[in-house]
Amino acid sequence: MVIDKLGRNLQDLRISITDKCNFRCRYCMPREVFDDNWEFLNRNELLTYEEILLVIDSFMKLGLKKVRLTGGEPLIRKNMHELIRIIKDKYPKLEIALTTNGSLLSRYSEKLKHAGLDRITISLDSLEPKLFEKMNDTKIPITQVLEGIQSAIDLNFINIKINCVIKKGLNENQIIPLIEYFKNKNVILRFIEFMDVGNSNQWNLDQVFTKEEIIKKINSKFNFLPLGRVKKSDVAEQWIEKNTNQKIEVISSISQPFCSNCTRARLSSDGKLYTCLFAFKGFDIKKILREEGDITTKIKEIWEHRDDKFSELRNEFIKTEKKVEMSYIGG
Repeated sequence: MVIDKLGRNLQDLRISITDKCNFRCRYCMPREVFDDNWEFLNRNELLTYEEILLVIDSFMKLGLKKVRLTGGEPLIRKNMHELIRIIKDKYPKLEIALTTNGSLLSRYSEKLKHAGLDRITISLDSLEPKLFEKMNDTKIPITQVLEGIQSAIDLNFINIKINCVIKKGLNENQIIPLIEYFKNKNVILRFIEFMDVGNSNQWNLDQVFTKEEIIKKINSKFNFLPLGRVKKSDVAEQWIEKNTNQKIEVISSISQPFCSNCTRARLSSDGKLYTCLFAFKGFDIKKILREEGDITTKIKEIWEHRDDKFSELRNEFIKTEKKVEMSYIGG
């Protein structure tokens, strides 16, 4: 186990396997920034699957318990299920999760299941087709995402979660319809406060629909009671409906930051290690990996010097300082 300056151990690793995505969500990859002229990473700049496994080898020596594969949209990368298979073959007890926009999920869900994927999280910000198209800036129909979610349900994944980013004045009217739609399905809805990640999403505090507002809206119709965090390091607080036992979760990074419990490191698709979602810089792990091979000592050193708590100190940072984009490190 390795501990940072604030007493937080390293046990979760989020790996972005591509910076490309087939959506242009307004809160992540707005099209006016990520347009046809945007230069995505070249193939030789990406970590290979073999290199990703070597990174995991080093993290396992330091207490790693869970890996989450993200993007961009991770299912865009060719044979992604093979990456899951090689990780699971070597570390059968390591928990492997995936975050996806769901648009390609029905095509690959069976391969992912057979490869050993444990958990899956799908983004869905609206059930209303026009609003879905507006928020995700895509012509891909919402039915394609819903089919992907259903394919995961039909395959009996252990844990399926639906991520819904709530922006005030835009999609808070989708909260109750989403709860009703998924109440008899084997999923947990997660409502997420709109966050100031990166530099491109034109974040404004006035657009944040807080946890308190989310729960108030939900309980205008239901009776959800707080359960708290399942694990201390979880990003979400869980709630349960008194009469139906349906569970939901809320992530309140803005109104009630949880930096003190953070055990996550993030690896970009070109091999840079970040110790915070809101970080200003990363550490070039790929360079060390390709030149020297062993990166364990460097990772340990980076984590032991970590003192990130951006969400708790949000107002103290200079607004002009550029943060890493969420699409680059996978949220």
